[in-house]
Amino acid sequence: MKRIGFLTSGGDCQSLNATMRGVAKTLYQADPEVEIYGILEGYKGLIYGNRRKMEPKDFSGILTEGGTIIGTSRQPFKKMGEPDENGLDKVKAMLDNYKKWKLDCLVILGGNGTHKTANLLSEKGCNVVTLPKTIDNDIWGTDITFGFQSAVNIATNAIDCIHTTAASHGRVFIVEVMGHKVGWLTLHAGIAGGADIILLPEIPYDIDSVVKALEKRSAQGKRFSILAVAEGAISKEDAALSKKELKAKRKKMAYPSISYEIGAKIQEKTGQEVRITVPGHMQRGGEPCPYDRVLSTRLGAAAAQLIIKKQYGYMVGMVNGETVPVPLSEVAGKLKMVDPKSSIIQEIKDMGICFGD
Repeated sequence: MKRIGFLTSGGDCQSLNATMRGVAKTLYQADPEVEIYGILEGYKGLIYGNRRKMEPKDFSGILTEGGTIIGTSRQPFKKMGEPDENGLDKVKAMLDNYKKWKLDCLVILGGNGTHKTANLLSEKGCNVVTLPKTIDNDIWGTDITFGFQSAVNIATNAIDCIHTTAASHGRVFIVEVMGHKVGWLTLHAGIAGGADIILLPEIPYDIDSVVKALEKRSAQGKRFSILAVAEGAISKEDAALSKKELKAKRKKMAYPSISYEIGAKIQEKTGQEVRITVPGHMQRGGEPCPYDRVLSTRLGAAAAQLIIKKQYGYMVGMVNGETVPVPLSEVAGKLKMVDPKSSIIQEIKDMGICFGD
């Protein structure tokens, strides 16, 4: 009889439940006696020993349910080596609970930080299989992450809704899309929503280039413009700063986010009315779209097969339409960035869309 622990870590997103369902149903099909335990609130549950035994019925009816039925929390990897407020060694506590519960495998669903900790546990002897969760689509080793397409749909809908009011009032609208370090979500939502300007963390912008693009639209008789701006968008001036200098500058920032700073500069330089819309955590919420349901089901089933075959130390990725095992050591610590020289960027530039560079 196998004992499997499920753990969802980091920010929630659509299709976490659908993915766990894919793993569970495949495991139950292979061995009806398998025991599955939900480790509550991510790594926090593994550290402090909080879990509950799951039953087959727990995985019924959750294909379309957003969030995670076993809860999640953020436990930054850089703080994993630090004792908690009571002096508890967090890494040792996780390893101790893994052994105490006699788990045969940990199934960990999460993003970049989650994978760093998962790799650490794997290196210390735990049997680990992971699944790529994030709306940012920035995990190395997979073409796409679950949650991404659902978030694209929501962010695109926000831009679609802004179109009508922007056209009615003849304003410049900025829609701030999630993504601190990478711009996949902003790029895809910006394209799908018909944004006129798309600003990504990977392509530092020049505010004068942005203004020039807006003035060109005005000269063509276009009454409104829409900018899709990643929350991690950065100016060329700020990109030239060191991390320490940038952090100090951001602390003194007079605006709630970069979108408000960009909006203020546009209004100052052009005289056009600017409005900011921030969909925020809506992009991570709600039910998964059909694409994510299919993706998650396949990834989950493939993860179960790795467990059945006792092939541990892998993340299940999707490459060229096929599920593939990717060594955790290759995934941990790497980000899949948007390449400024990629064909998708060039194709959109050829249409006249401005990236601010």
